[in-house]
Amino acid sequence: MPADLEADAAPRDFRTLRALIVERRGQLPKRLVQVADFAVQHPQEIAFGRVAELAKRANVQPSTMIRFAQALGYSGFSDLQLVFQSHARDRWPDYNVRLEALHDGNQGGDVLSLLDGLVEASCASARDFRQSIDVEALEQAVERLAAARTIYVVGVRRAFPVAVYLVYALQKLGVRSDLVDQLGGLGGRQTDLITPEDALLALSFTPYASETLTSARAAFQRGVPVIGITDSPFSPLVQVSSTWLEVAEADFGGFRSLSASFALATTLSVALVSKRAGALPPVSARHKKEYTNRIDENLE
Repeated sequence: MPADLEADAAPRDFRTLRALIVERRGQLPKRLVQVADFAVQHPQEIAFGRVAELAKRANVQPSTMIRFAQALGYSGFSDLQLVFQSHARDRWPDYNVRLEALHDGNQGGDVLSLLDGLVEASCASARDFRQSIDVEALEQAVERLAAARTIYVVGVRRAFPVAVYLVYALQKLGVRSDLVDQLGGLGGRQTDLITPEDALLALSFTPYASETLTSARAAFQRGVPVIGITDSPFSPLVQVSSTWLEVAEADFGGFRSLSASFALATTLSVALVSKRAGALPPVSARHKKEYTNRIDENLE
């Protein structure tokens, strides 16, 4: 690699890194340029994807991804990923910053305008989720949950209210369930009690919570069926899930809806009980075809 690239200190913030990639693009070999262009255009994917998967998407060898990171002064690809992961978490700043941005942009207006914006975001979330749901993954999730002896649920931060509601709904429906609530620092011990006859329902959205990922990873490694609910195919939760469902919520002024997530939580709760009772027939081939056609129409 060129000596000047090797000598430079590797950037630790995304803005500086992006500027460096753009600046050095003309000096890089053809294959590294492919990675550079992919990285700039897909920062979220770079942040949480596996090297092999990312290399396939960028149409290069996995070793090229590592060479790209080293060409920019990083010790390896995982070192480069840390910058992208930090950037991904910064996409959703703290609530004070969001409020300032909302007021500075006059998005909130009066209280009625604020309500309208948030309601519209909720409606958009539910509508878009309904149009994009993976029907086969949904059926697989219901089957795995229906077969479980006990359903454990883990979700913290903004996923926490959905996790709590899931346990509430399941218990009201007579389903053995428990919340991995991390109380007393016992999240690890709670996860250790889950067996392969049970199932873990894990929820995590950007920025992905390490507590949830740790529980999901530990359960998955012991052969426990993990059903993931997350917001991107490049979420680290996908890598440790037996089945996963994507829920990408709309936002208003940086405040994200949870309407689609709650709709999915209710669907899973009611559907698994119906499945156990033999009252939930599989989705017909005709219905699936009509649904697929509707998705294709929306994508055009």
